[in-house]
Amino acid sequence: MSADKHLKSWQERFELAEVMQPILGKLYRNQGVEVVVYGRPLLNASTIDIIKAHRLVRRFVGDKLRLRESFPFLEALSKLPVRQCKVDIGKLAVKYWKEHTNTDAIEAYMQQELAAAIACKDEVQPRDVVLYGFGRIGRLLARLLIAKTGQSNKLCLKAIVLRGGRDGDLEKRASLLRRDSVHGPFNGSVEVDVENNAIIANGTYIQVIYANSPSEVDYTKYGIENALVVDNTGIWKDEAGLGQHLQCPGAAKVLLTAPAKGAIKNIVYGVNDSDITEEDIIVSAASCTTNAITPVLKAINDGYGISSGHVETIHSYTNDQNLIDNYHKADRRGRSAPLNMVITETGAAKAVAKALPVLAGKLTGNAIRVPTPNVSLAILSLNLNKTTSKDDINDFLKDVALHSELQNQIDYTDSTEIVSSDLVGSRYAGVVDSQATIAEDNRANIYVWYDNEYGYSCQVVGVMQKMLGLNFMSLPLSE
Repeated sequence: MSADKHLKSWQERFELAEVMQPILGKLYRNQGVEVVVYGRPLLNASTIDIIKAHRLVRRFVGDKLRLRESFPFLEALSKLPVRQCKVDIGKLAVKYWKEHTNTDAIEAYMQQELAAAIACKDEVQPRDVVLYGFGRIGRLLARLLIAKTGQSNKLCLKAIVLRGGRDGDLEKRASLLRRDSVHGPFNGSVEVDVENNAIIANGTYIQVIYANSPSEVDYTKYGIENALVVDNTGIWKDEAGLGQHLQCPGAAKVLLTAPAKGAIKNIVYGVNDSDITEEDIIVSAASCTTNAITPVLKAINDGYGISSGHVETIHSYTNDQNLIDNYHKADRRGRSAPLNMVITETGAAKAVAKALPVLAGKLTGNAIRVPTPNVSLAILSLNLNKTTSKDDINDFLKDVALHSELQNQIDYTDSTEIVSSDLVGSRYAGVVDSQATIAEDNRANIYVWYDNEYGYSCQVVGVMQKMLGLNFMSLPLSE
């Protein structure tokens, strides 16, 4: 191909990506339809990101997907009465072009493939959401919820609750939402309404409530009713503590973004979220590590059976550790986080059993905190009930990532160059690094990357949707 042809091809792709952007936005804002290409979200994506998402299809099917091949499917989708679902036009296009040579049958094909969403009635009413705490997870949840703002949005962020209230606090909180050292700048505008103690982000009016305990809060004073309170503080982990939120006028349900104690259900979205019932008013979204490893463990147990195993997490440091050596009640965690690898304990291996009881008593676990600010790695050393090989188990996990009910939780990479920083912003609970897989006889070591902040926050949003009765269908249906 000559230099001119390369430029012409690029121009064509760029222009098609530009045409796609308003269609993608309208589908989401008006119908609640999120469009992806082999799991890569296109909502709010730049033209370059849309092009890159299409090129990445090569990783899964051996050839890139051209924008001119996927665009007719986006056009057909925009004409269908589908609501509240995720549609992978990449998978739909690849499947179609394997059997067809022209566009004549695309509309009929889309009608057939999306029939489940067309027949589904959208009867769920929007619900108010309150973020109690505004740290790392709280701010990322705010970003995710604000990105969903639109006519069809069901999760309406109405308030955040903070301790303190010193002079300048509101401006600093807004600044932390606007700028993030790990995840980059906020995608939009953030304004501060000092007079009314509010933050306005992309048109979303967020009331900032200052309170030292839940007992001080009356949400109804701010027009908030029947709300889901998402506790990001980690202060309370049992029914007695978290139940304080339910005493607040305007609060209806509570979600904890940490492992819970007692009889509270620990939910890993995609694995055991079907356990959530209308009667559950306090639920836990477990931990980031539990969310990362449980989907992969479920897949492997379903396919091979797990007799025993050990989970080692190489985890980025967290705000719980010290910047410099200082007192800490936990062993070793008092030593400087940016300067040391720190061996510590993790309850993730045991917590897996709460979401996946079949693995109860079969796993041990430990953790090493390392001097990176985000993205962690779990090493699953497993003894299986069947013999396998590296290629066999990798092919199995690749198929799970593409076509199973866990496709929104598990990603897969065969890159020989990927490192932790490449996974910042990953929306998946975990990413299988196939190049690191070791398997022989009935033993396997599986390496799973995870963005312990953003990927986990995406899982939390899934639990929020489930608690409020919002069933977000993924299409095409898993094979």
